[in-house]
Amino acid sequence: MMKALVNYANESQKVEIRDVPIPNILDPYDVLIQVQAVGVCGSDLHMYHNTQGFAVNRPVTLGHEFSGIVSDVGSAVTLFQKGDRVVSETPASVCGTCIYCRTGQYNLCPHRLGFGVLVDGAMAQYVKTREAIVHHVPHNVSFEKAALTEPCCVAYNAVAHHSQIRPGDYVVVFGPGPIGLLCVQIAKLFHPGQIVVVGTQRDVNRLKIAKQFGADEVLVAEDCDVVAELLSYGDGFGPELVLDAVGVSATLKQSIDVVRPAGQITKIGWGPAPVGFSLDPIIQKAVRLQGSFSHLYPMWEKVLVMMGKGEIDPLPMAKTYSMEDWKLAFDEMDSLVHAKSILLPNGYQL
Repeated sequence: MMKALVNYANESQKVEIRDVPIPNILDPYDVLIQVQAVGVCGSDLHMYHNTQGFAVNRPVTLGHEFSGIVSDVGSAVTLFQKGDRVVSETPASVCGTCIYCRTGQYNLCPHRLGFGVLVDGAMAQYVKTREAIVHHVPHNVSFEKAALTEPCCVAYNAVAHHSQIRPGDYVVVFGPGPIGLLCVQIAKLFHPGQIVVVGTQRDVNRLKIAKQFGADEVLVAEDCDVVAELLSYGDGFGPELVLDAVGVSATLKQSIDVVRPAGQITKIGWGPAPVGFSLDPIIQKAVRLQGSFSHLYPMWEKVLVMMGKGEIDPLPMAKTYSMEDWKLAFDEMDSLVHAKSILLPNGYQL
């Protein structure tokens, strides 16, 4: 048996530590990982409050951002062995036969089952994954940092893959949450001319991190006319790229209002509410509105290399907690004391 943090009912705050069986190696390509660090995602908080906008297979062990040590492998596994330091991607299973799986876009597989939502996740002492989505961690990257590879890859996919960004570009990021902050780090690698991050009065601590991560300016929405301020930079036509990492309709409206004609809005944040306004300005401005979801194998390899070189470092936005202090970790992240909480299920210390 092992300890696991389980979301056990379709009600608010129905989460507790339980004794559950250690996963068995059943498939020849299974990899069993002893979890050393696991990040708390905004989706974990939504599930904690039962406000998520997606299906959940409760009871389920939470957690999909994790790193650890290979504890056991299936009979056909050749790329990993016991003792390896690893991370795993989030799709616990995909069908392998749909057009998206066959063309390498398995993040879009309609049968995709994600860790911590539809399949037991990594807020536990052990988690079982599959060889195809496991990656070696560079020797100089800590388990805490490696556990945040997943949100780094979400940001990498949005900025480096789905967005057109060039040196000297004016970039605006709505939302200084973990993904927005990491988008700043990724965008900074392209040497933009100006990065502005927009948050709220509750985001005061996270806006400080935005500056630390490379933002040239930060705006507090309640303290200014956001659209006017964003259009006051440069030549007045607005940013070439807007990254919407919030997910509410208000920030999409502002994104449309400020984006430069022929510019791009990349939408990363989820929001179930209807937009409630006209999208015609997208047509009039000939703007590209691009969605970005999840990540793929090559992105993980690249992000881990950049972590090893110190070009990406998510740890300044994070705080670590023991597994027993999971509620404090959830509550402090929820109250925006900091941007990211990391749990240590096996008591590992940096």
